Formats: sequence, C-alpha cells, structure tokens
Amino acid sequence: MRGPQPPAIELTARQQAVLQHLARRHAAPHHLVSRARLILLAAAGLNNSQLSQQLGLARPQVRLWRARWVAATARLATTEAADLSDDQLRGAIATLLADAPRSGTPAKFTPEQVVQIVALACEPPSDSDRPISHWTARELADEAQKRRIVPTISARSVGRFLK
Repeated sequence: MRGPQPPAIELTARQQAVLQHLARRHAAPHHLVSRARLILLAAAGLNNSQLSQQLGLARPQVRLWRARWVAATARLATTEAADLSDDQLRGAIATLLADAPRSGTPAKFTPEQVVQIVALACEPPSDSDRPISHWTARELADEAQKRRIVPTISARSVGRFLK
C-alpha cells in the first residue's frame, strides 16, 4: 500500500539557477548542498523514496525539506517579485534551507559581562584589595559580584569563561 503522493515542487528559472549554483559550490556547507540537490531532484519528479536512496538521507528528512520548500513557495514568489538581485535571492533560499533554531536554555550572562570578568582576571588581585597573589575562580566570582558585574555567578562559570 502506498502513502499519499508528496507535494509537487515547481521551480522558477531563477530558483532553479540559484539552487544549481548552491548545489555545485564546493565551499558551501554540506547540508546546504544536499538540500539544494534534494529540491532540484524533487522538482525533476523524484519521489521521497528515490530521493532518500539517491541522496543517502532518511525519508523523514526528505519529507521535512520537501514540506518546508512547499510551505515557503509563496514567500519565495514574493521575494522574486520584489525584483531582488540574484545574490539576495540566493541569500533568501540559503536561509530557507538552513537549520531551524534549536531550543535550549538562553544564556545567563551577556557577552559584555563575560568580557568584564575576563578583564577583571587580567588585573592584579592587589588592585581589588585582595590579599592573594593570583586569582582563583572563587575569588573572581566574589569580586565580580562585589563590583556588580553580575548579581550571582559560580566559580565554575568563571572557570569556563577563562578557559
């Protein structure tokens, strides 16, 4: 028993040219080249099983990228209608074929705070009235809190910043 047919992909001449350019680039990231080839082959009429075998990708991955392309077709048509340059269209297509942002815990410390802690580590401890000859991660964490660089920080975090 066969499942539903995958959505058809139709490419404009400019989209096809940009995808072919991306697929041929030797310096492009592998995932971008692979996805460009996937869309080109899907537009040529290959089904998901054939794409999976030819490109060495899992079928769920092929389905995902085919669906993302089909969902973005209207956006791409609007982008093309705006009479953008080929470089701008290439950027829009590369963005479409890029990985989606991954979930995760947001950073607790800003880059500015990290830089201030590293700069603090470069100062002699005696400038901060510390009776030590060298900074330890614990002493740096205490001093960063004392100077209100951060409200709270562990010695372990300071150690990671200094690595």
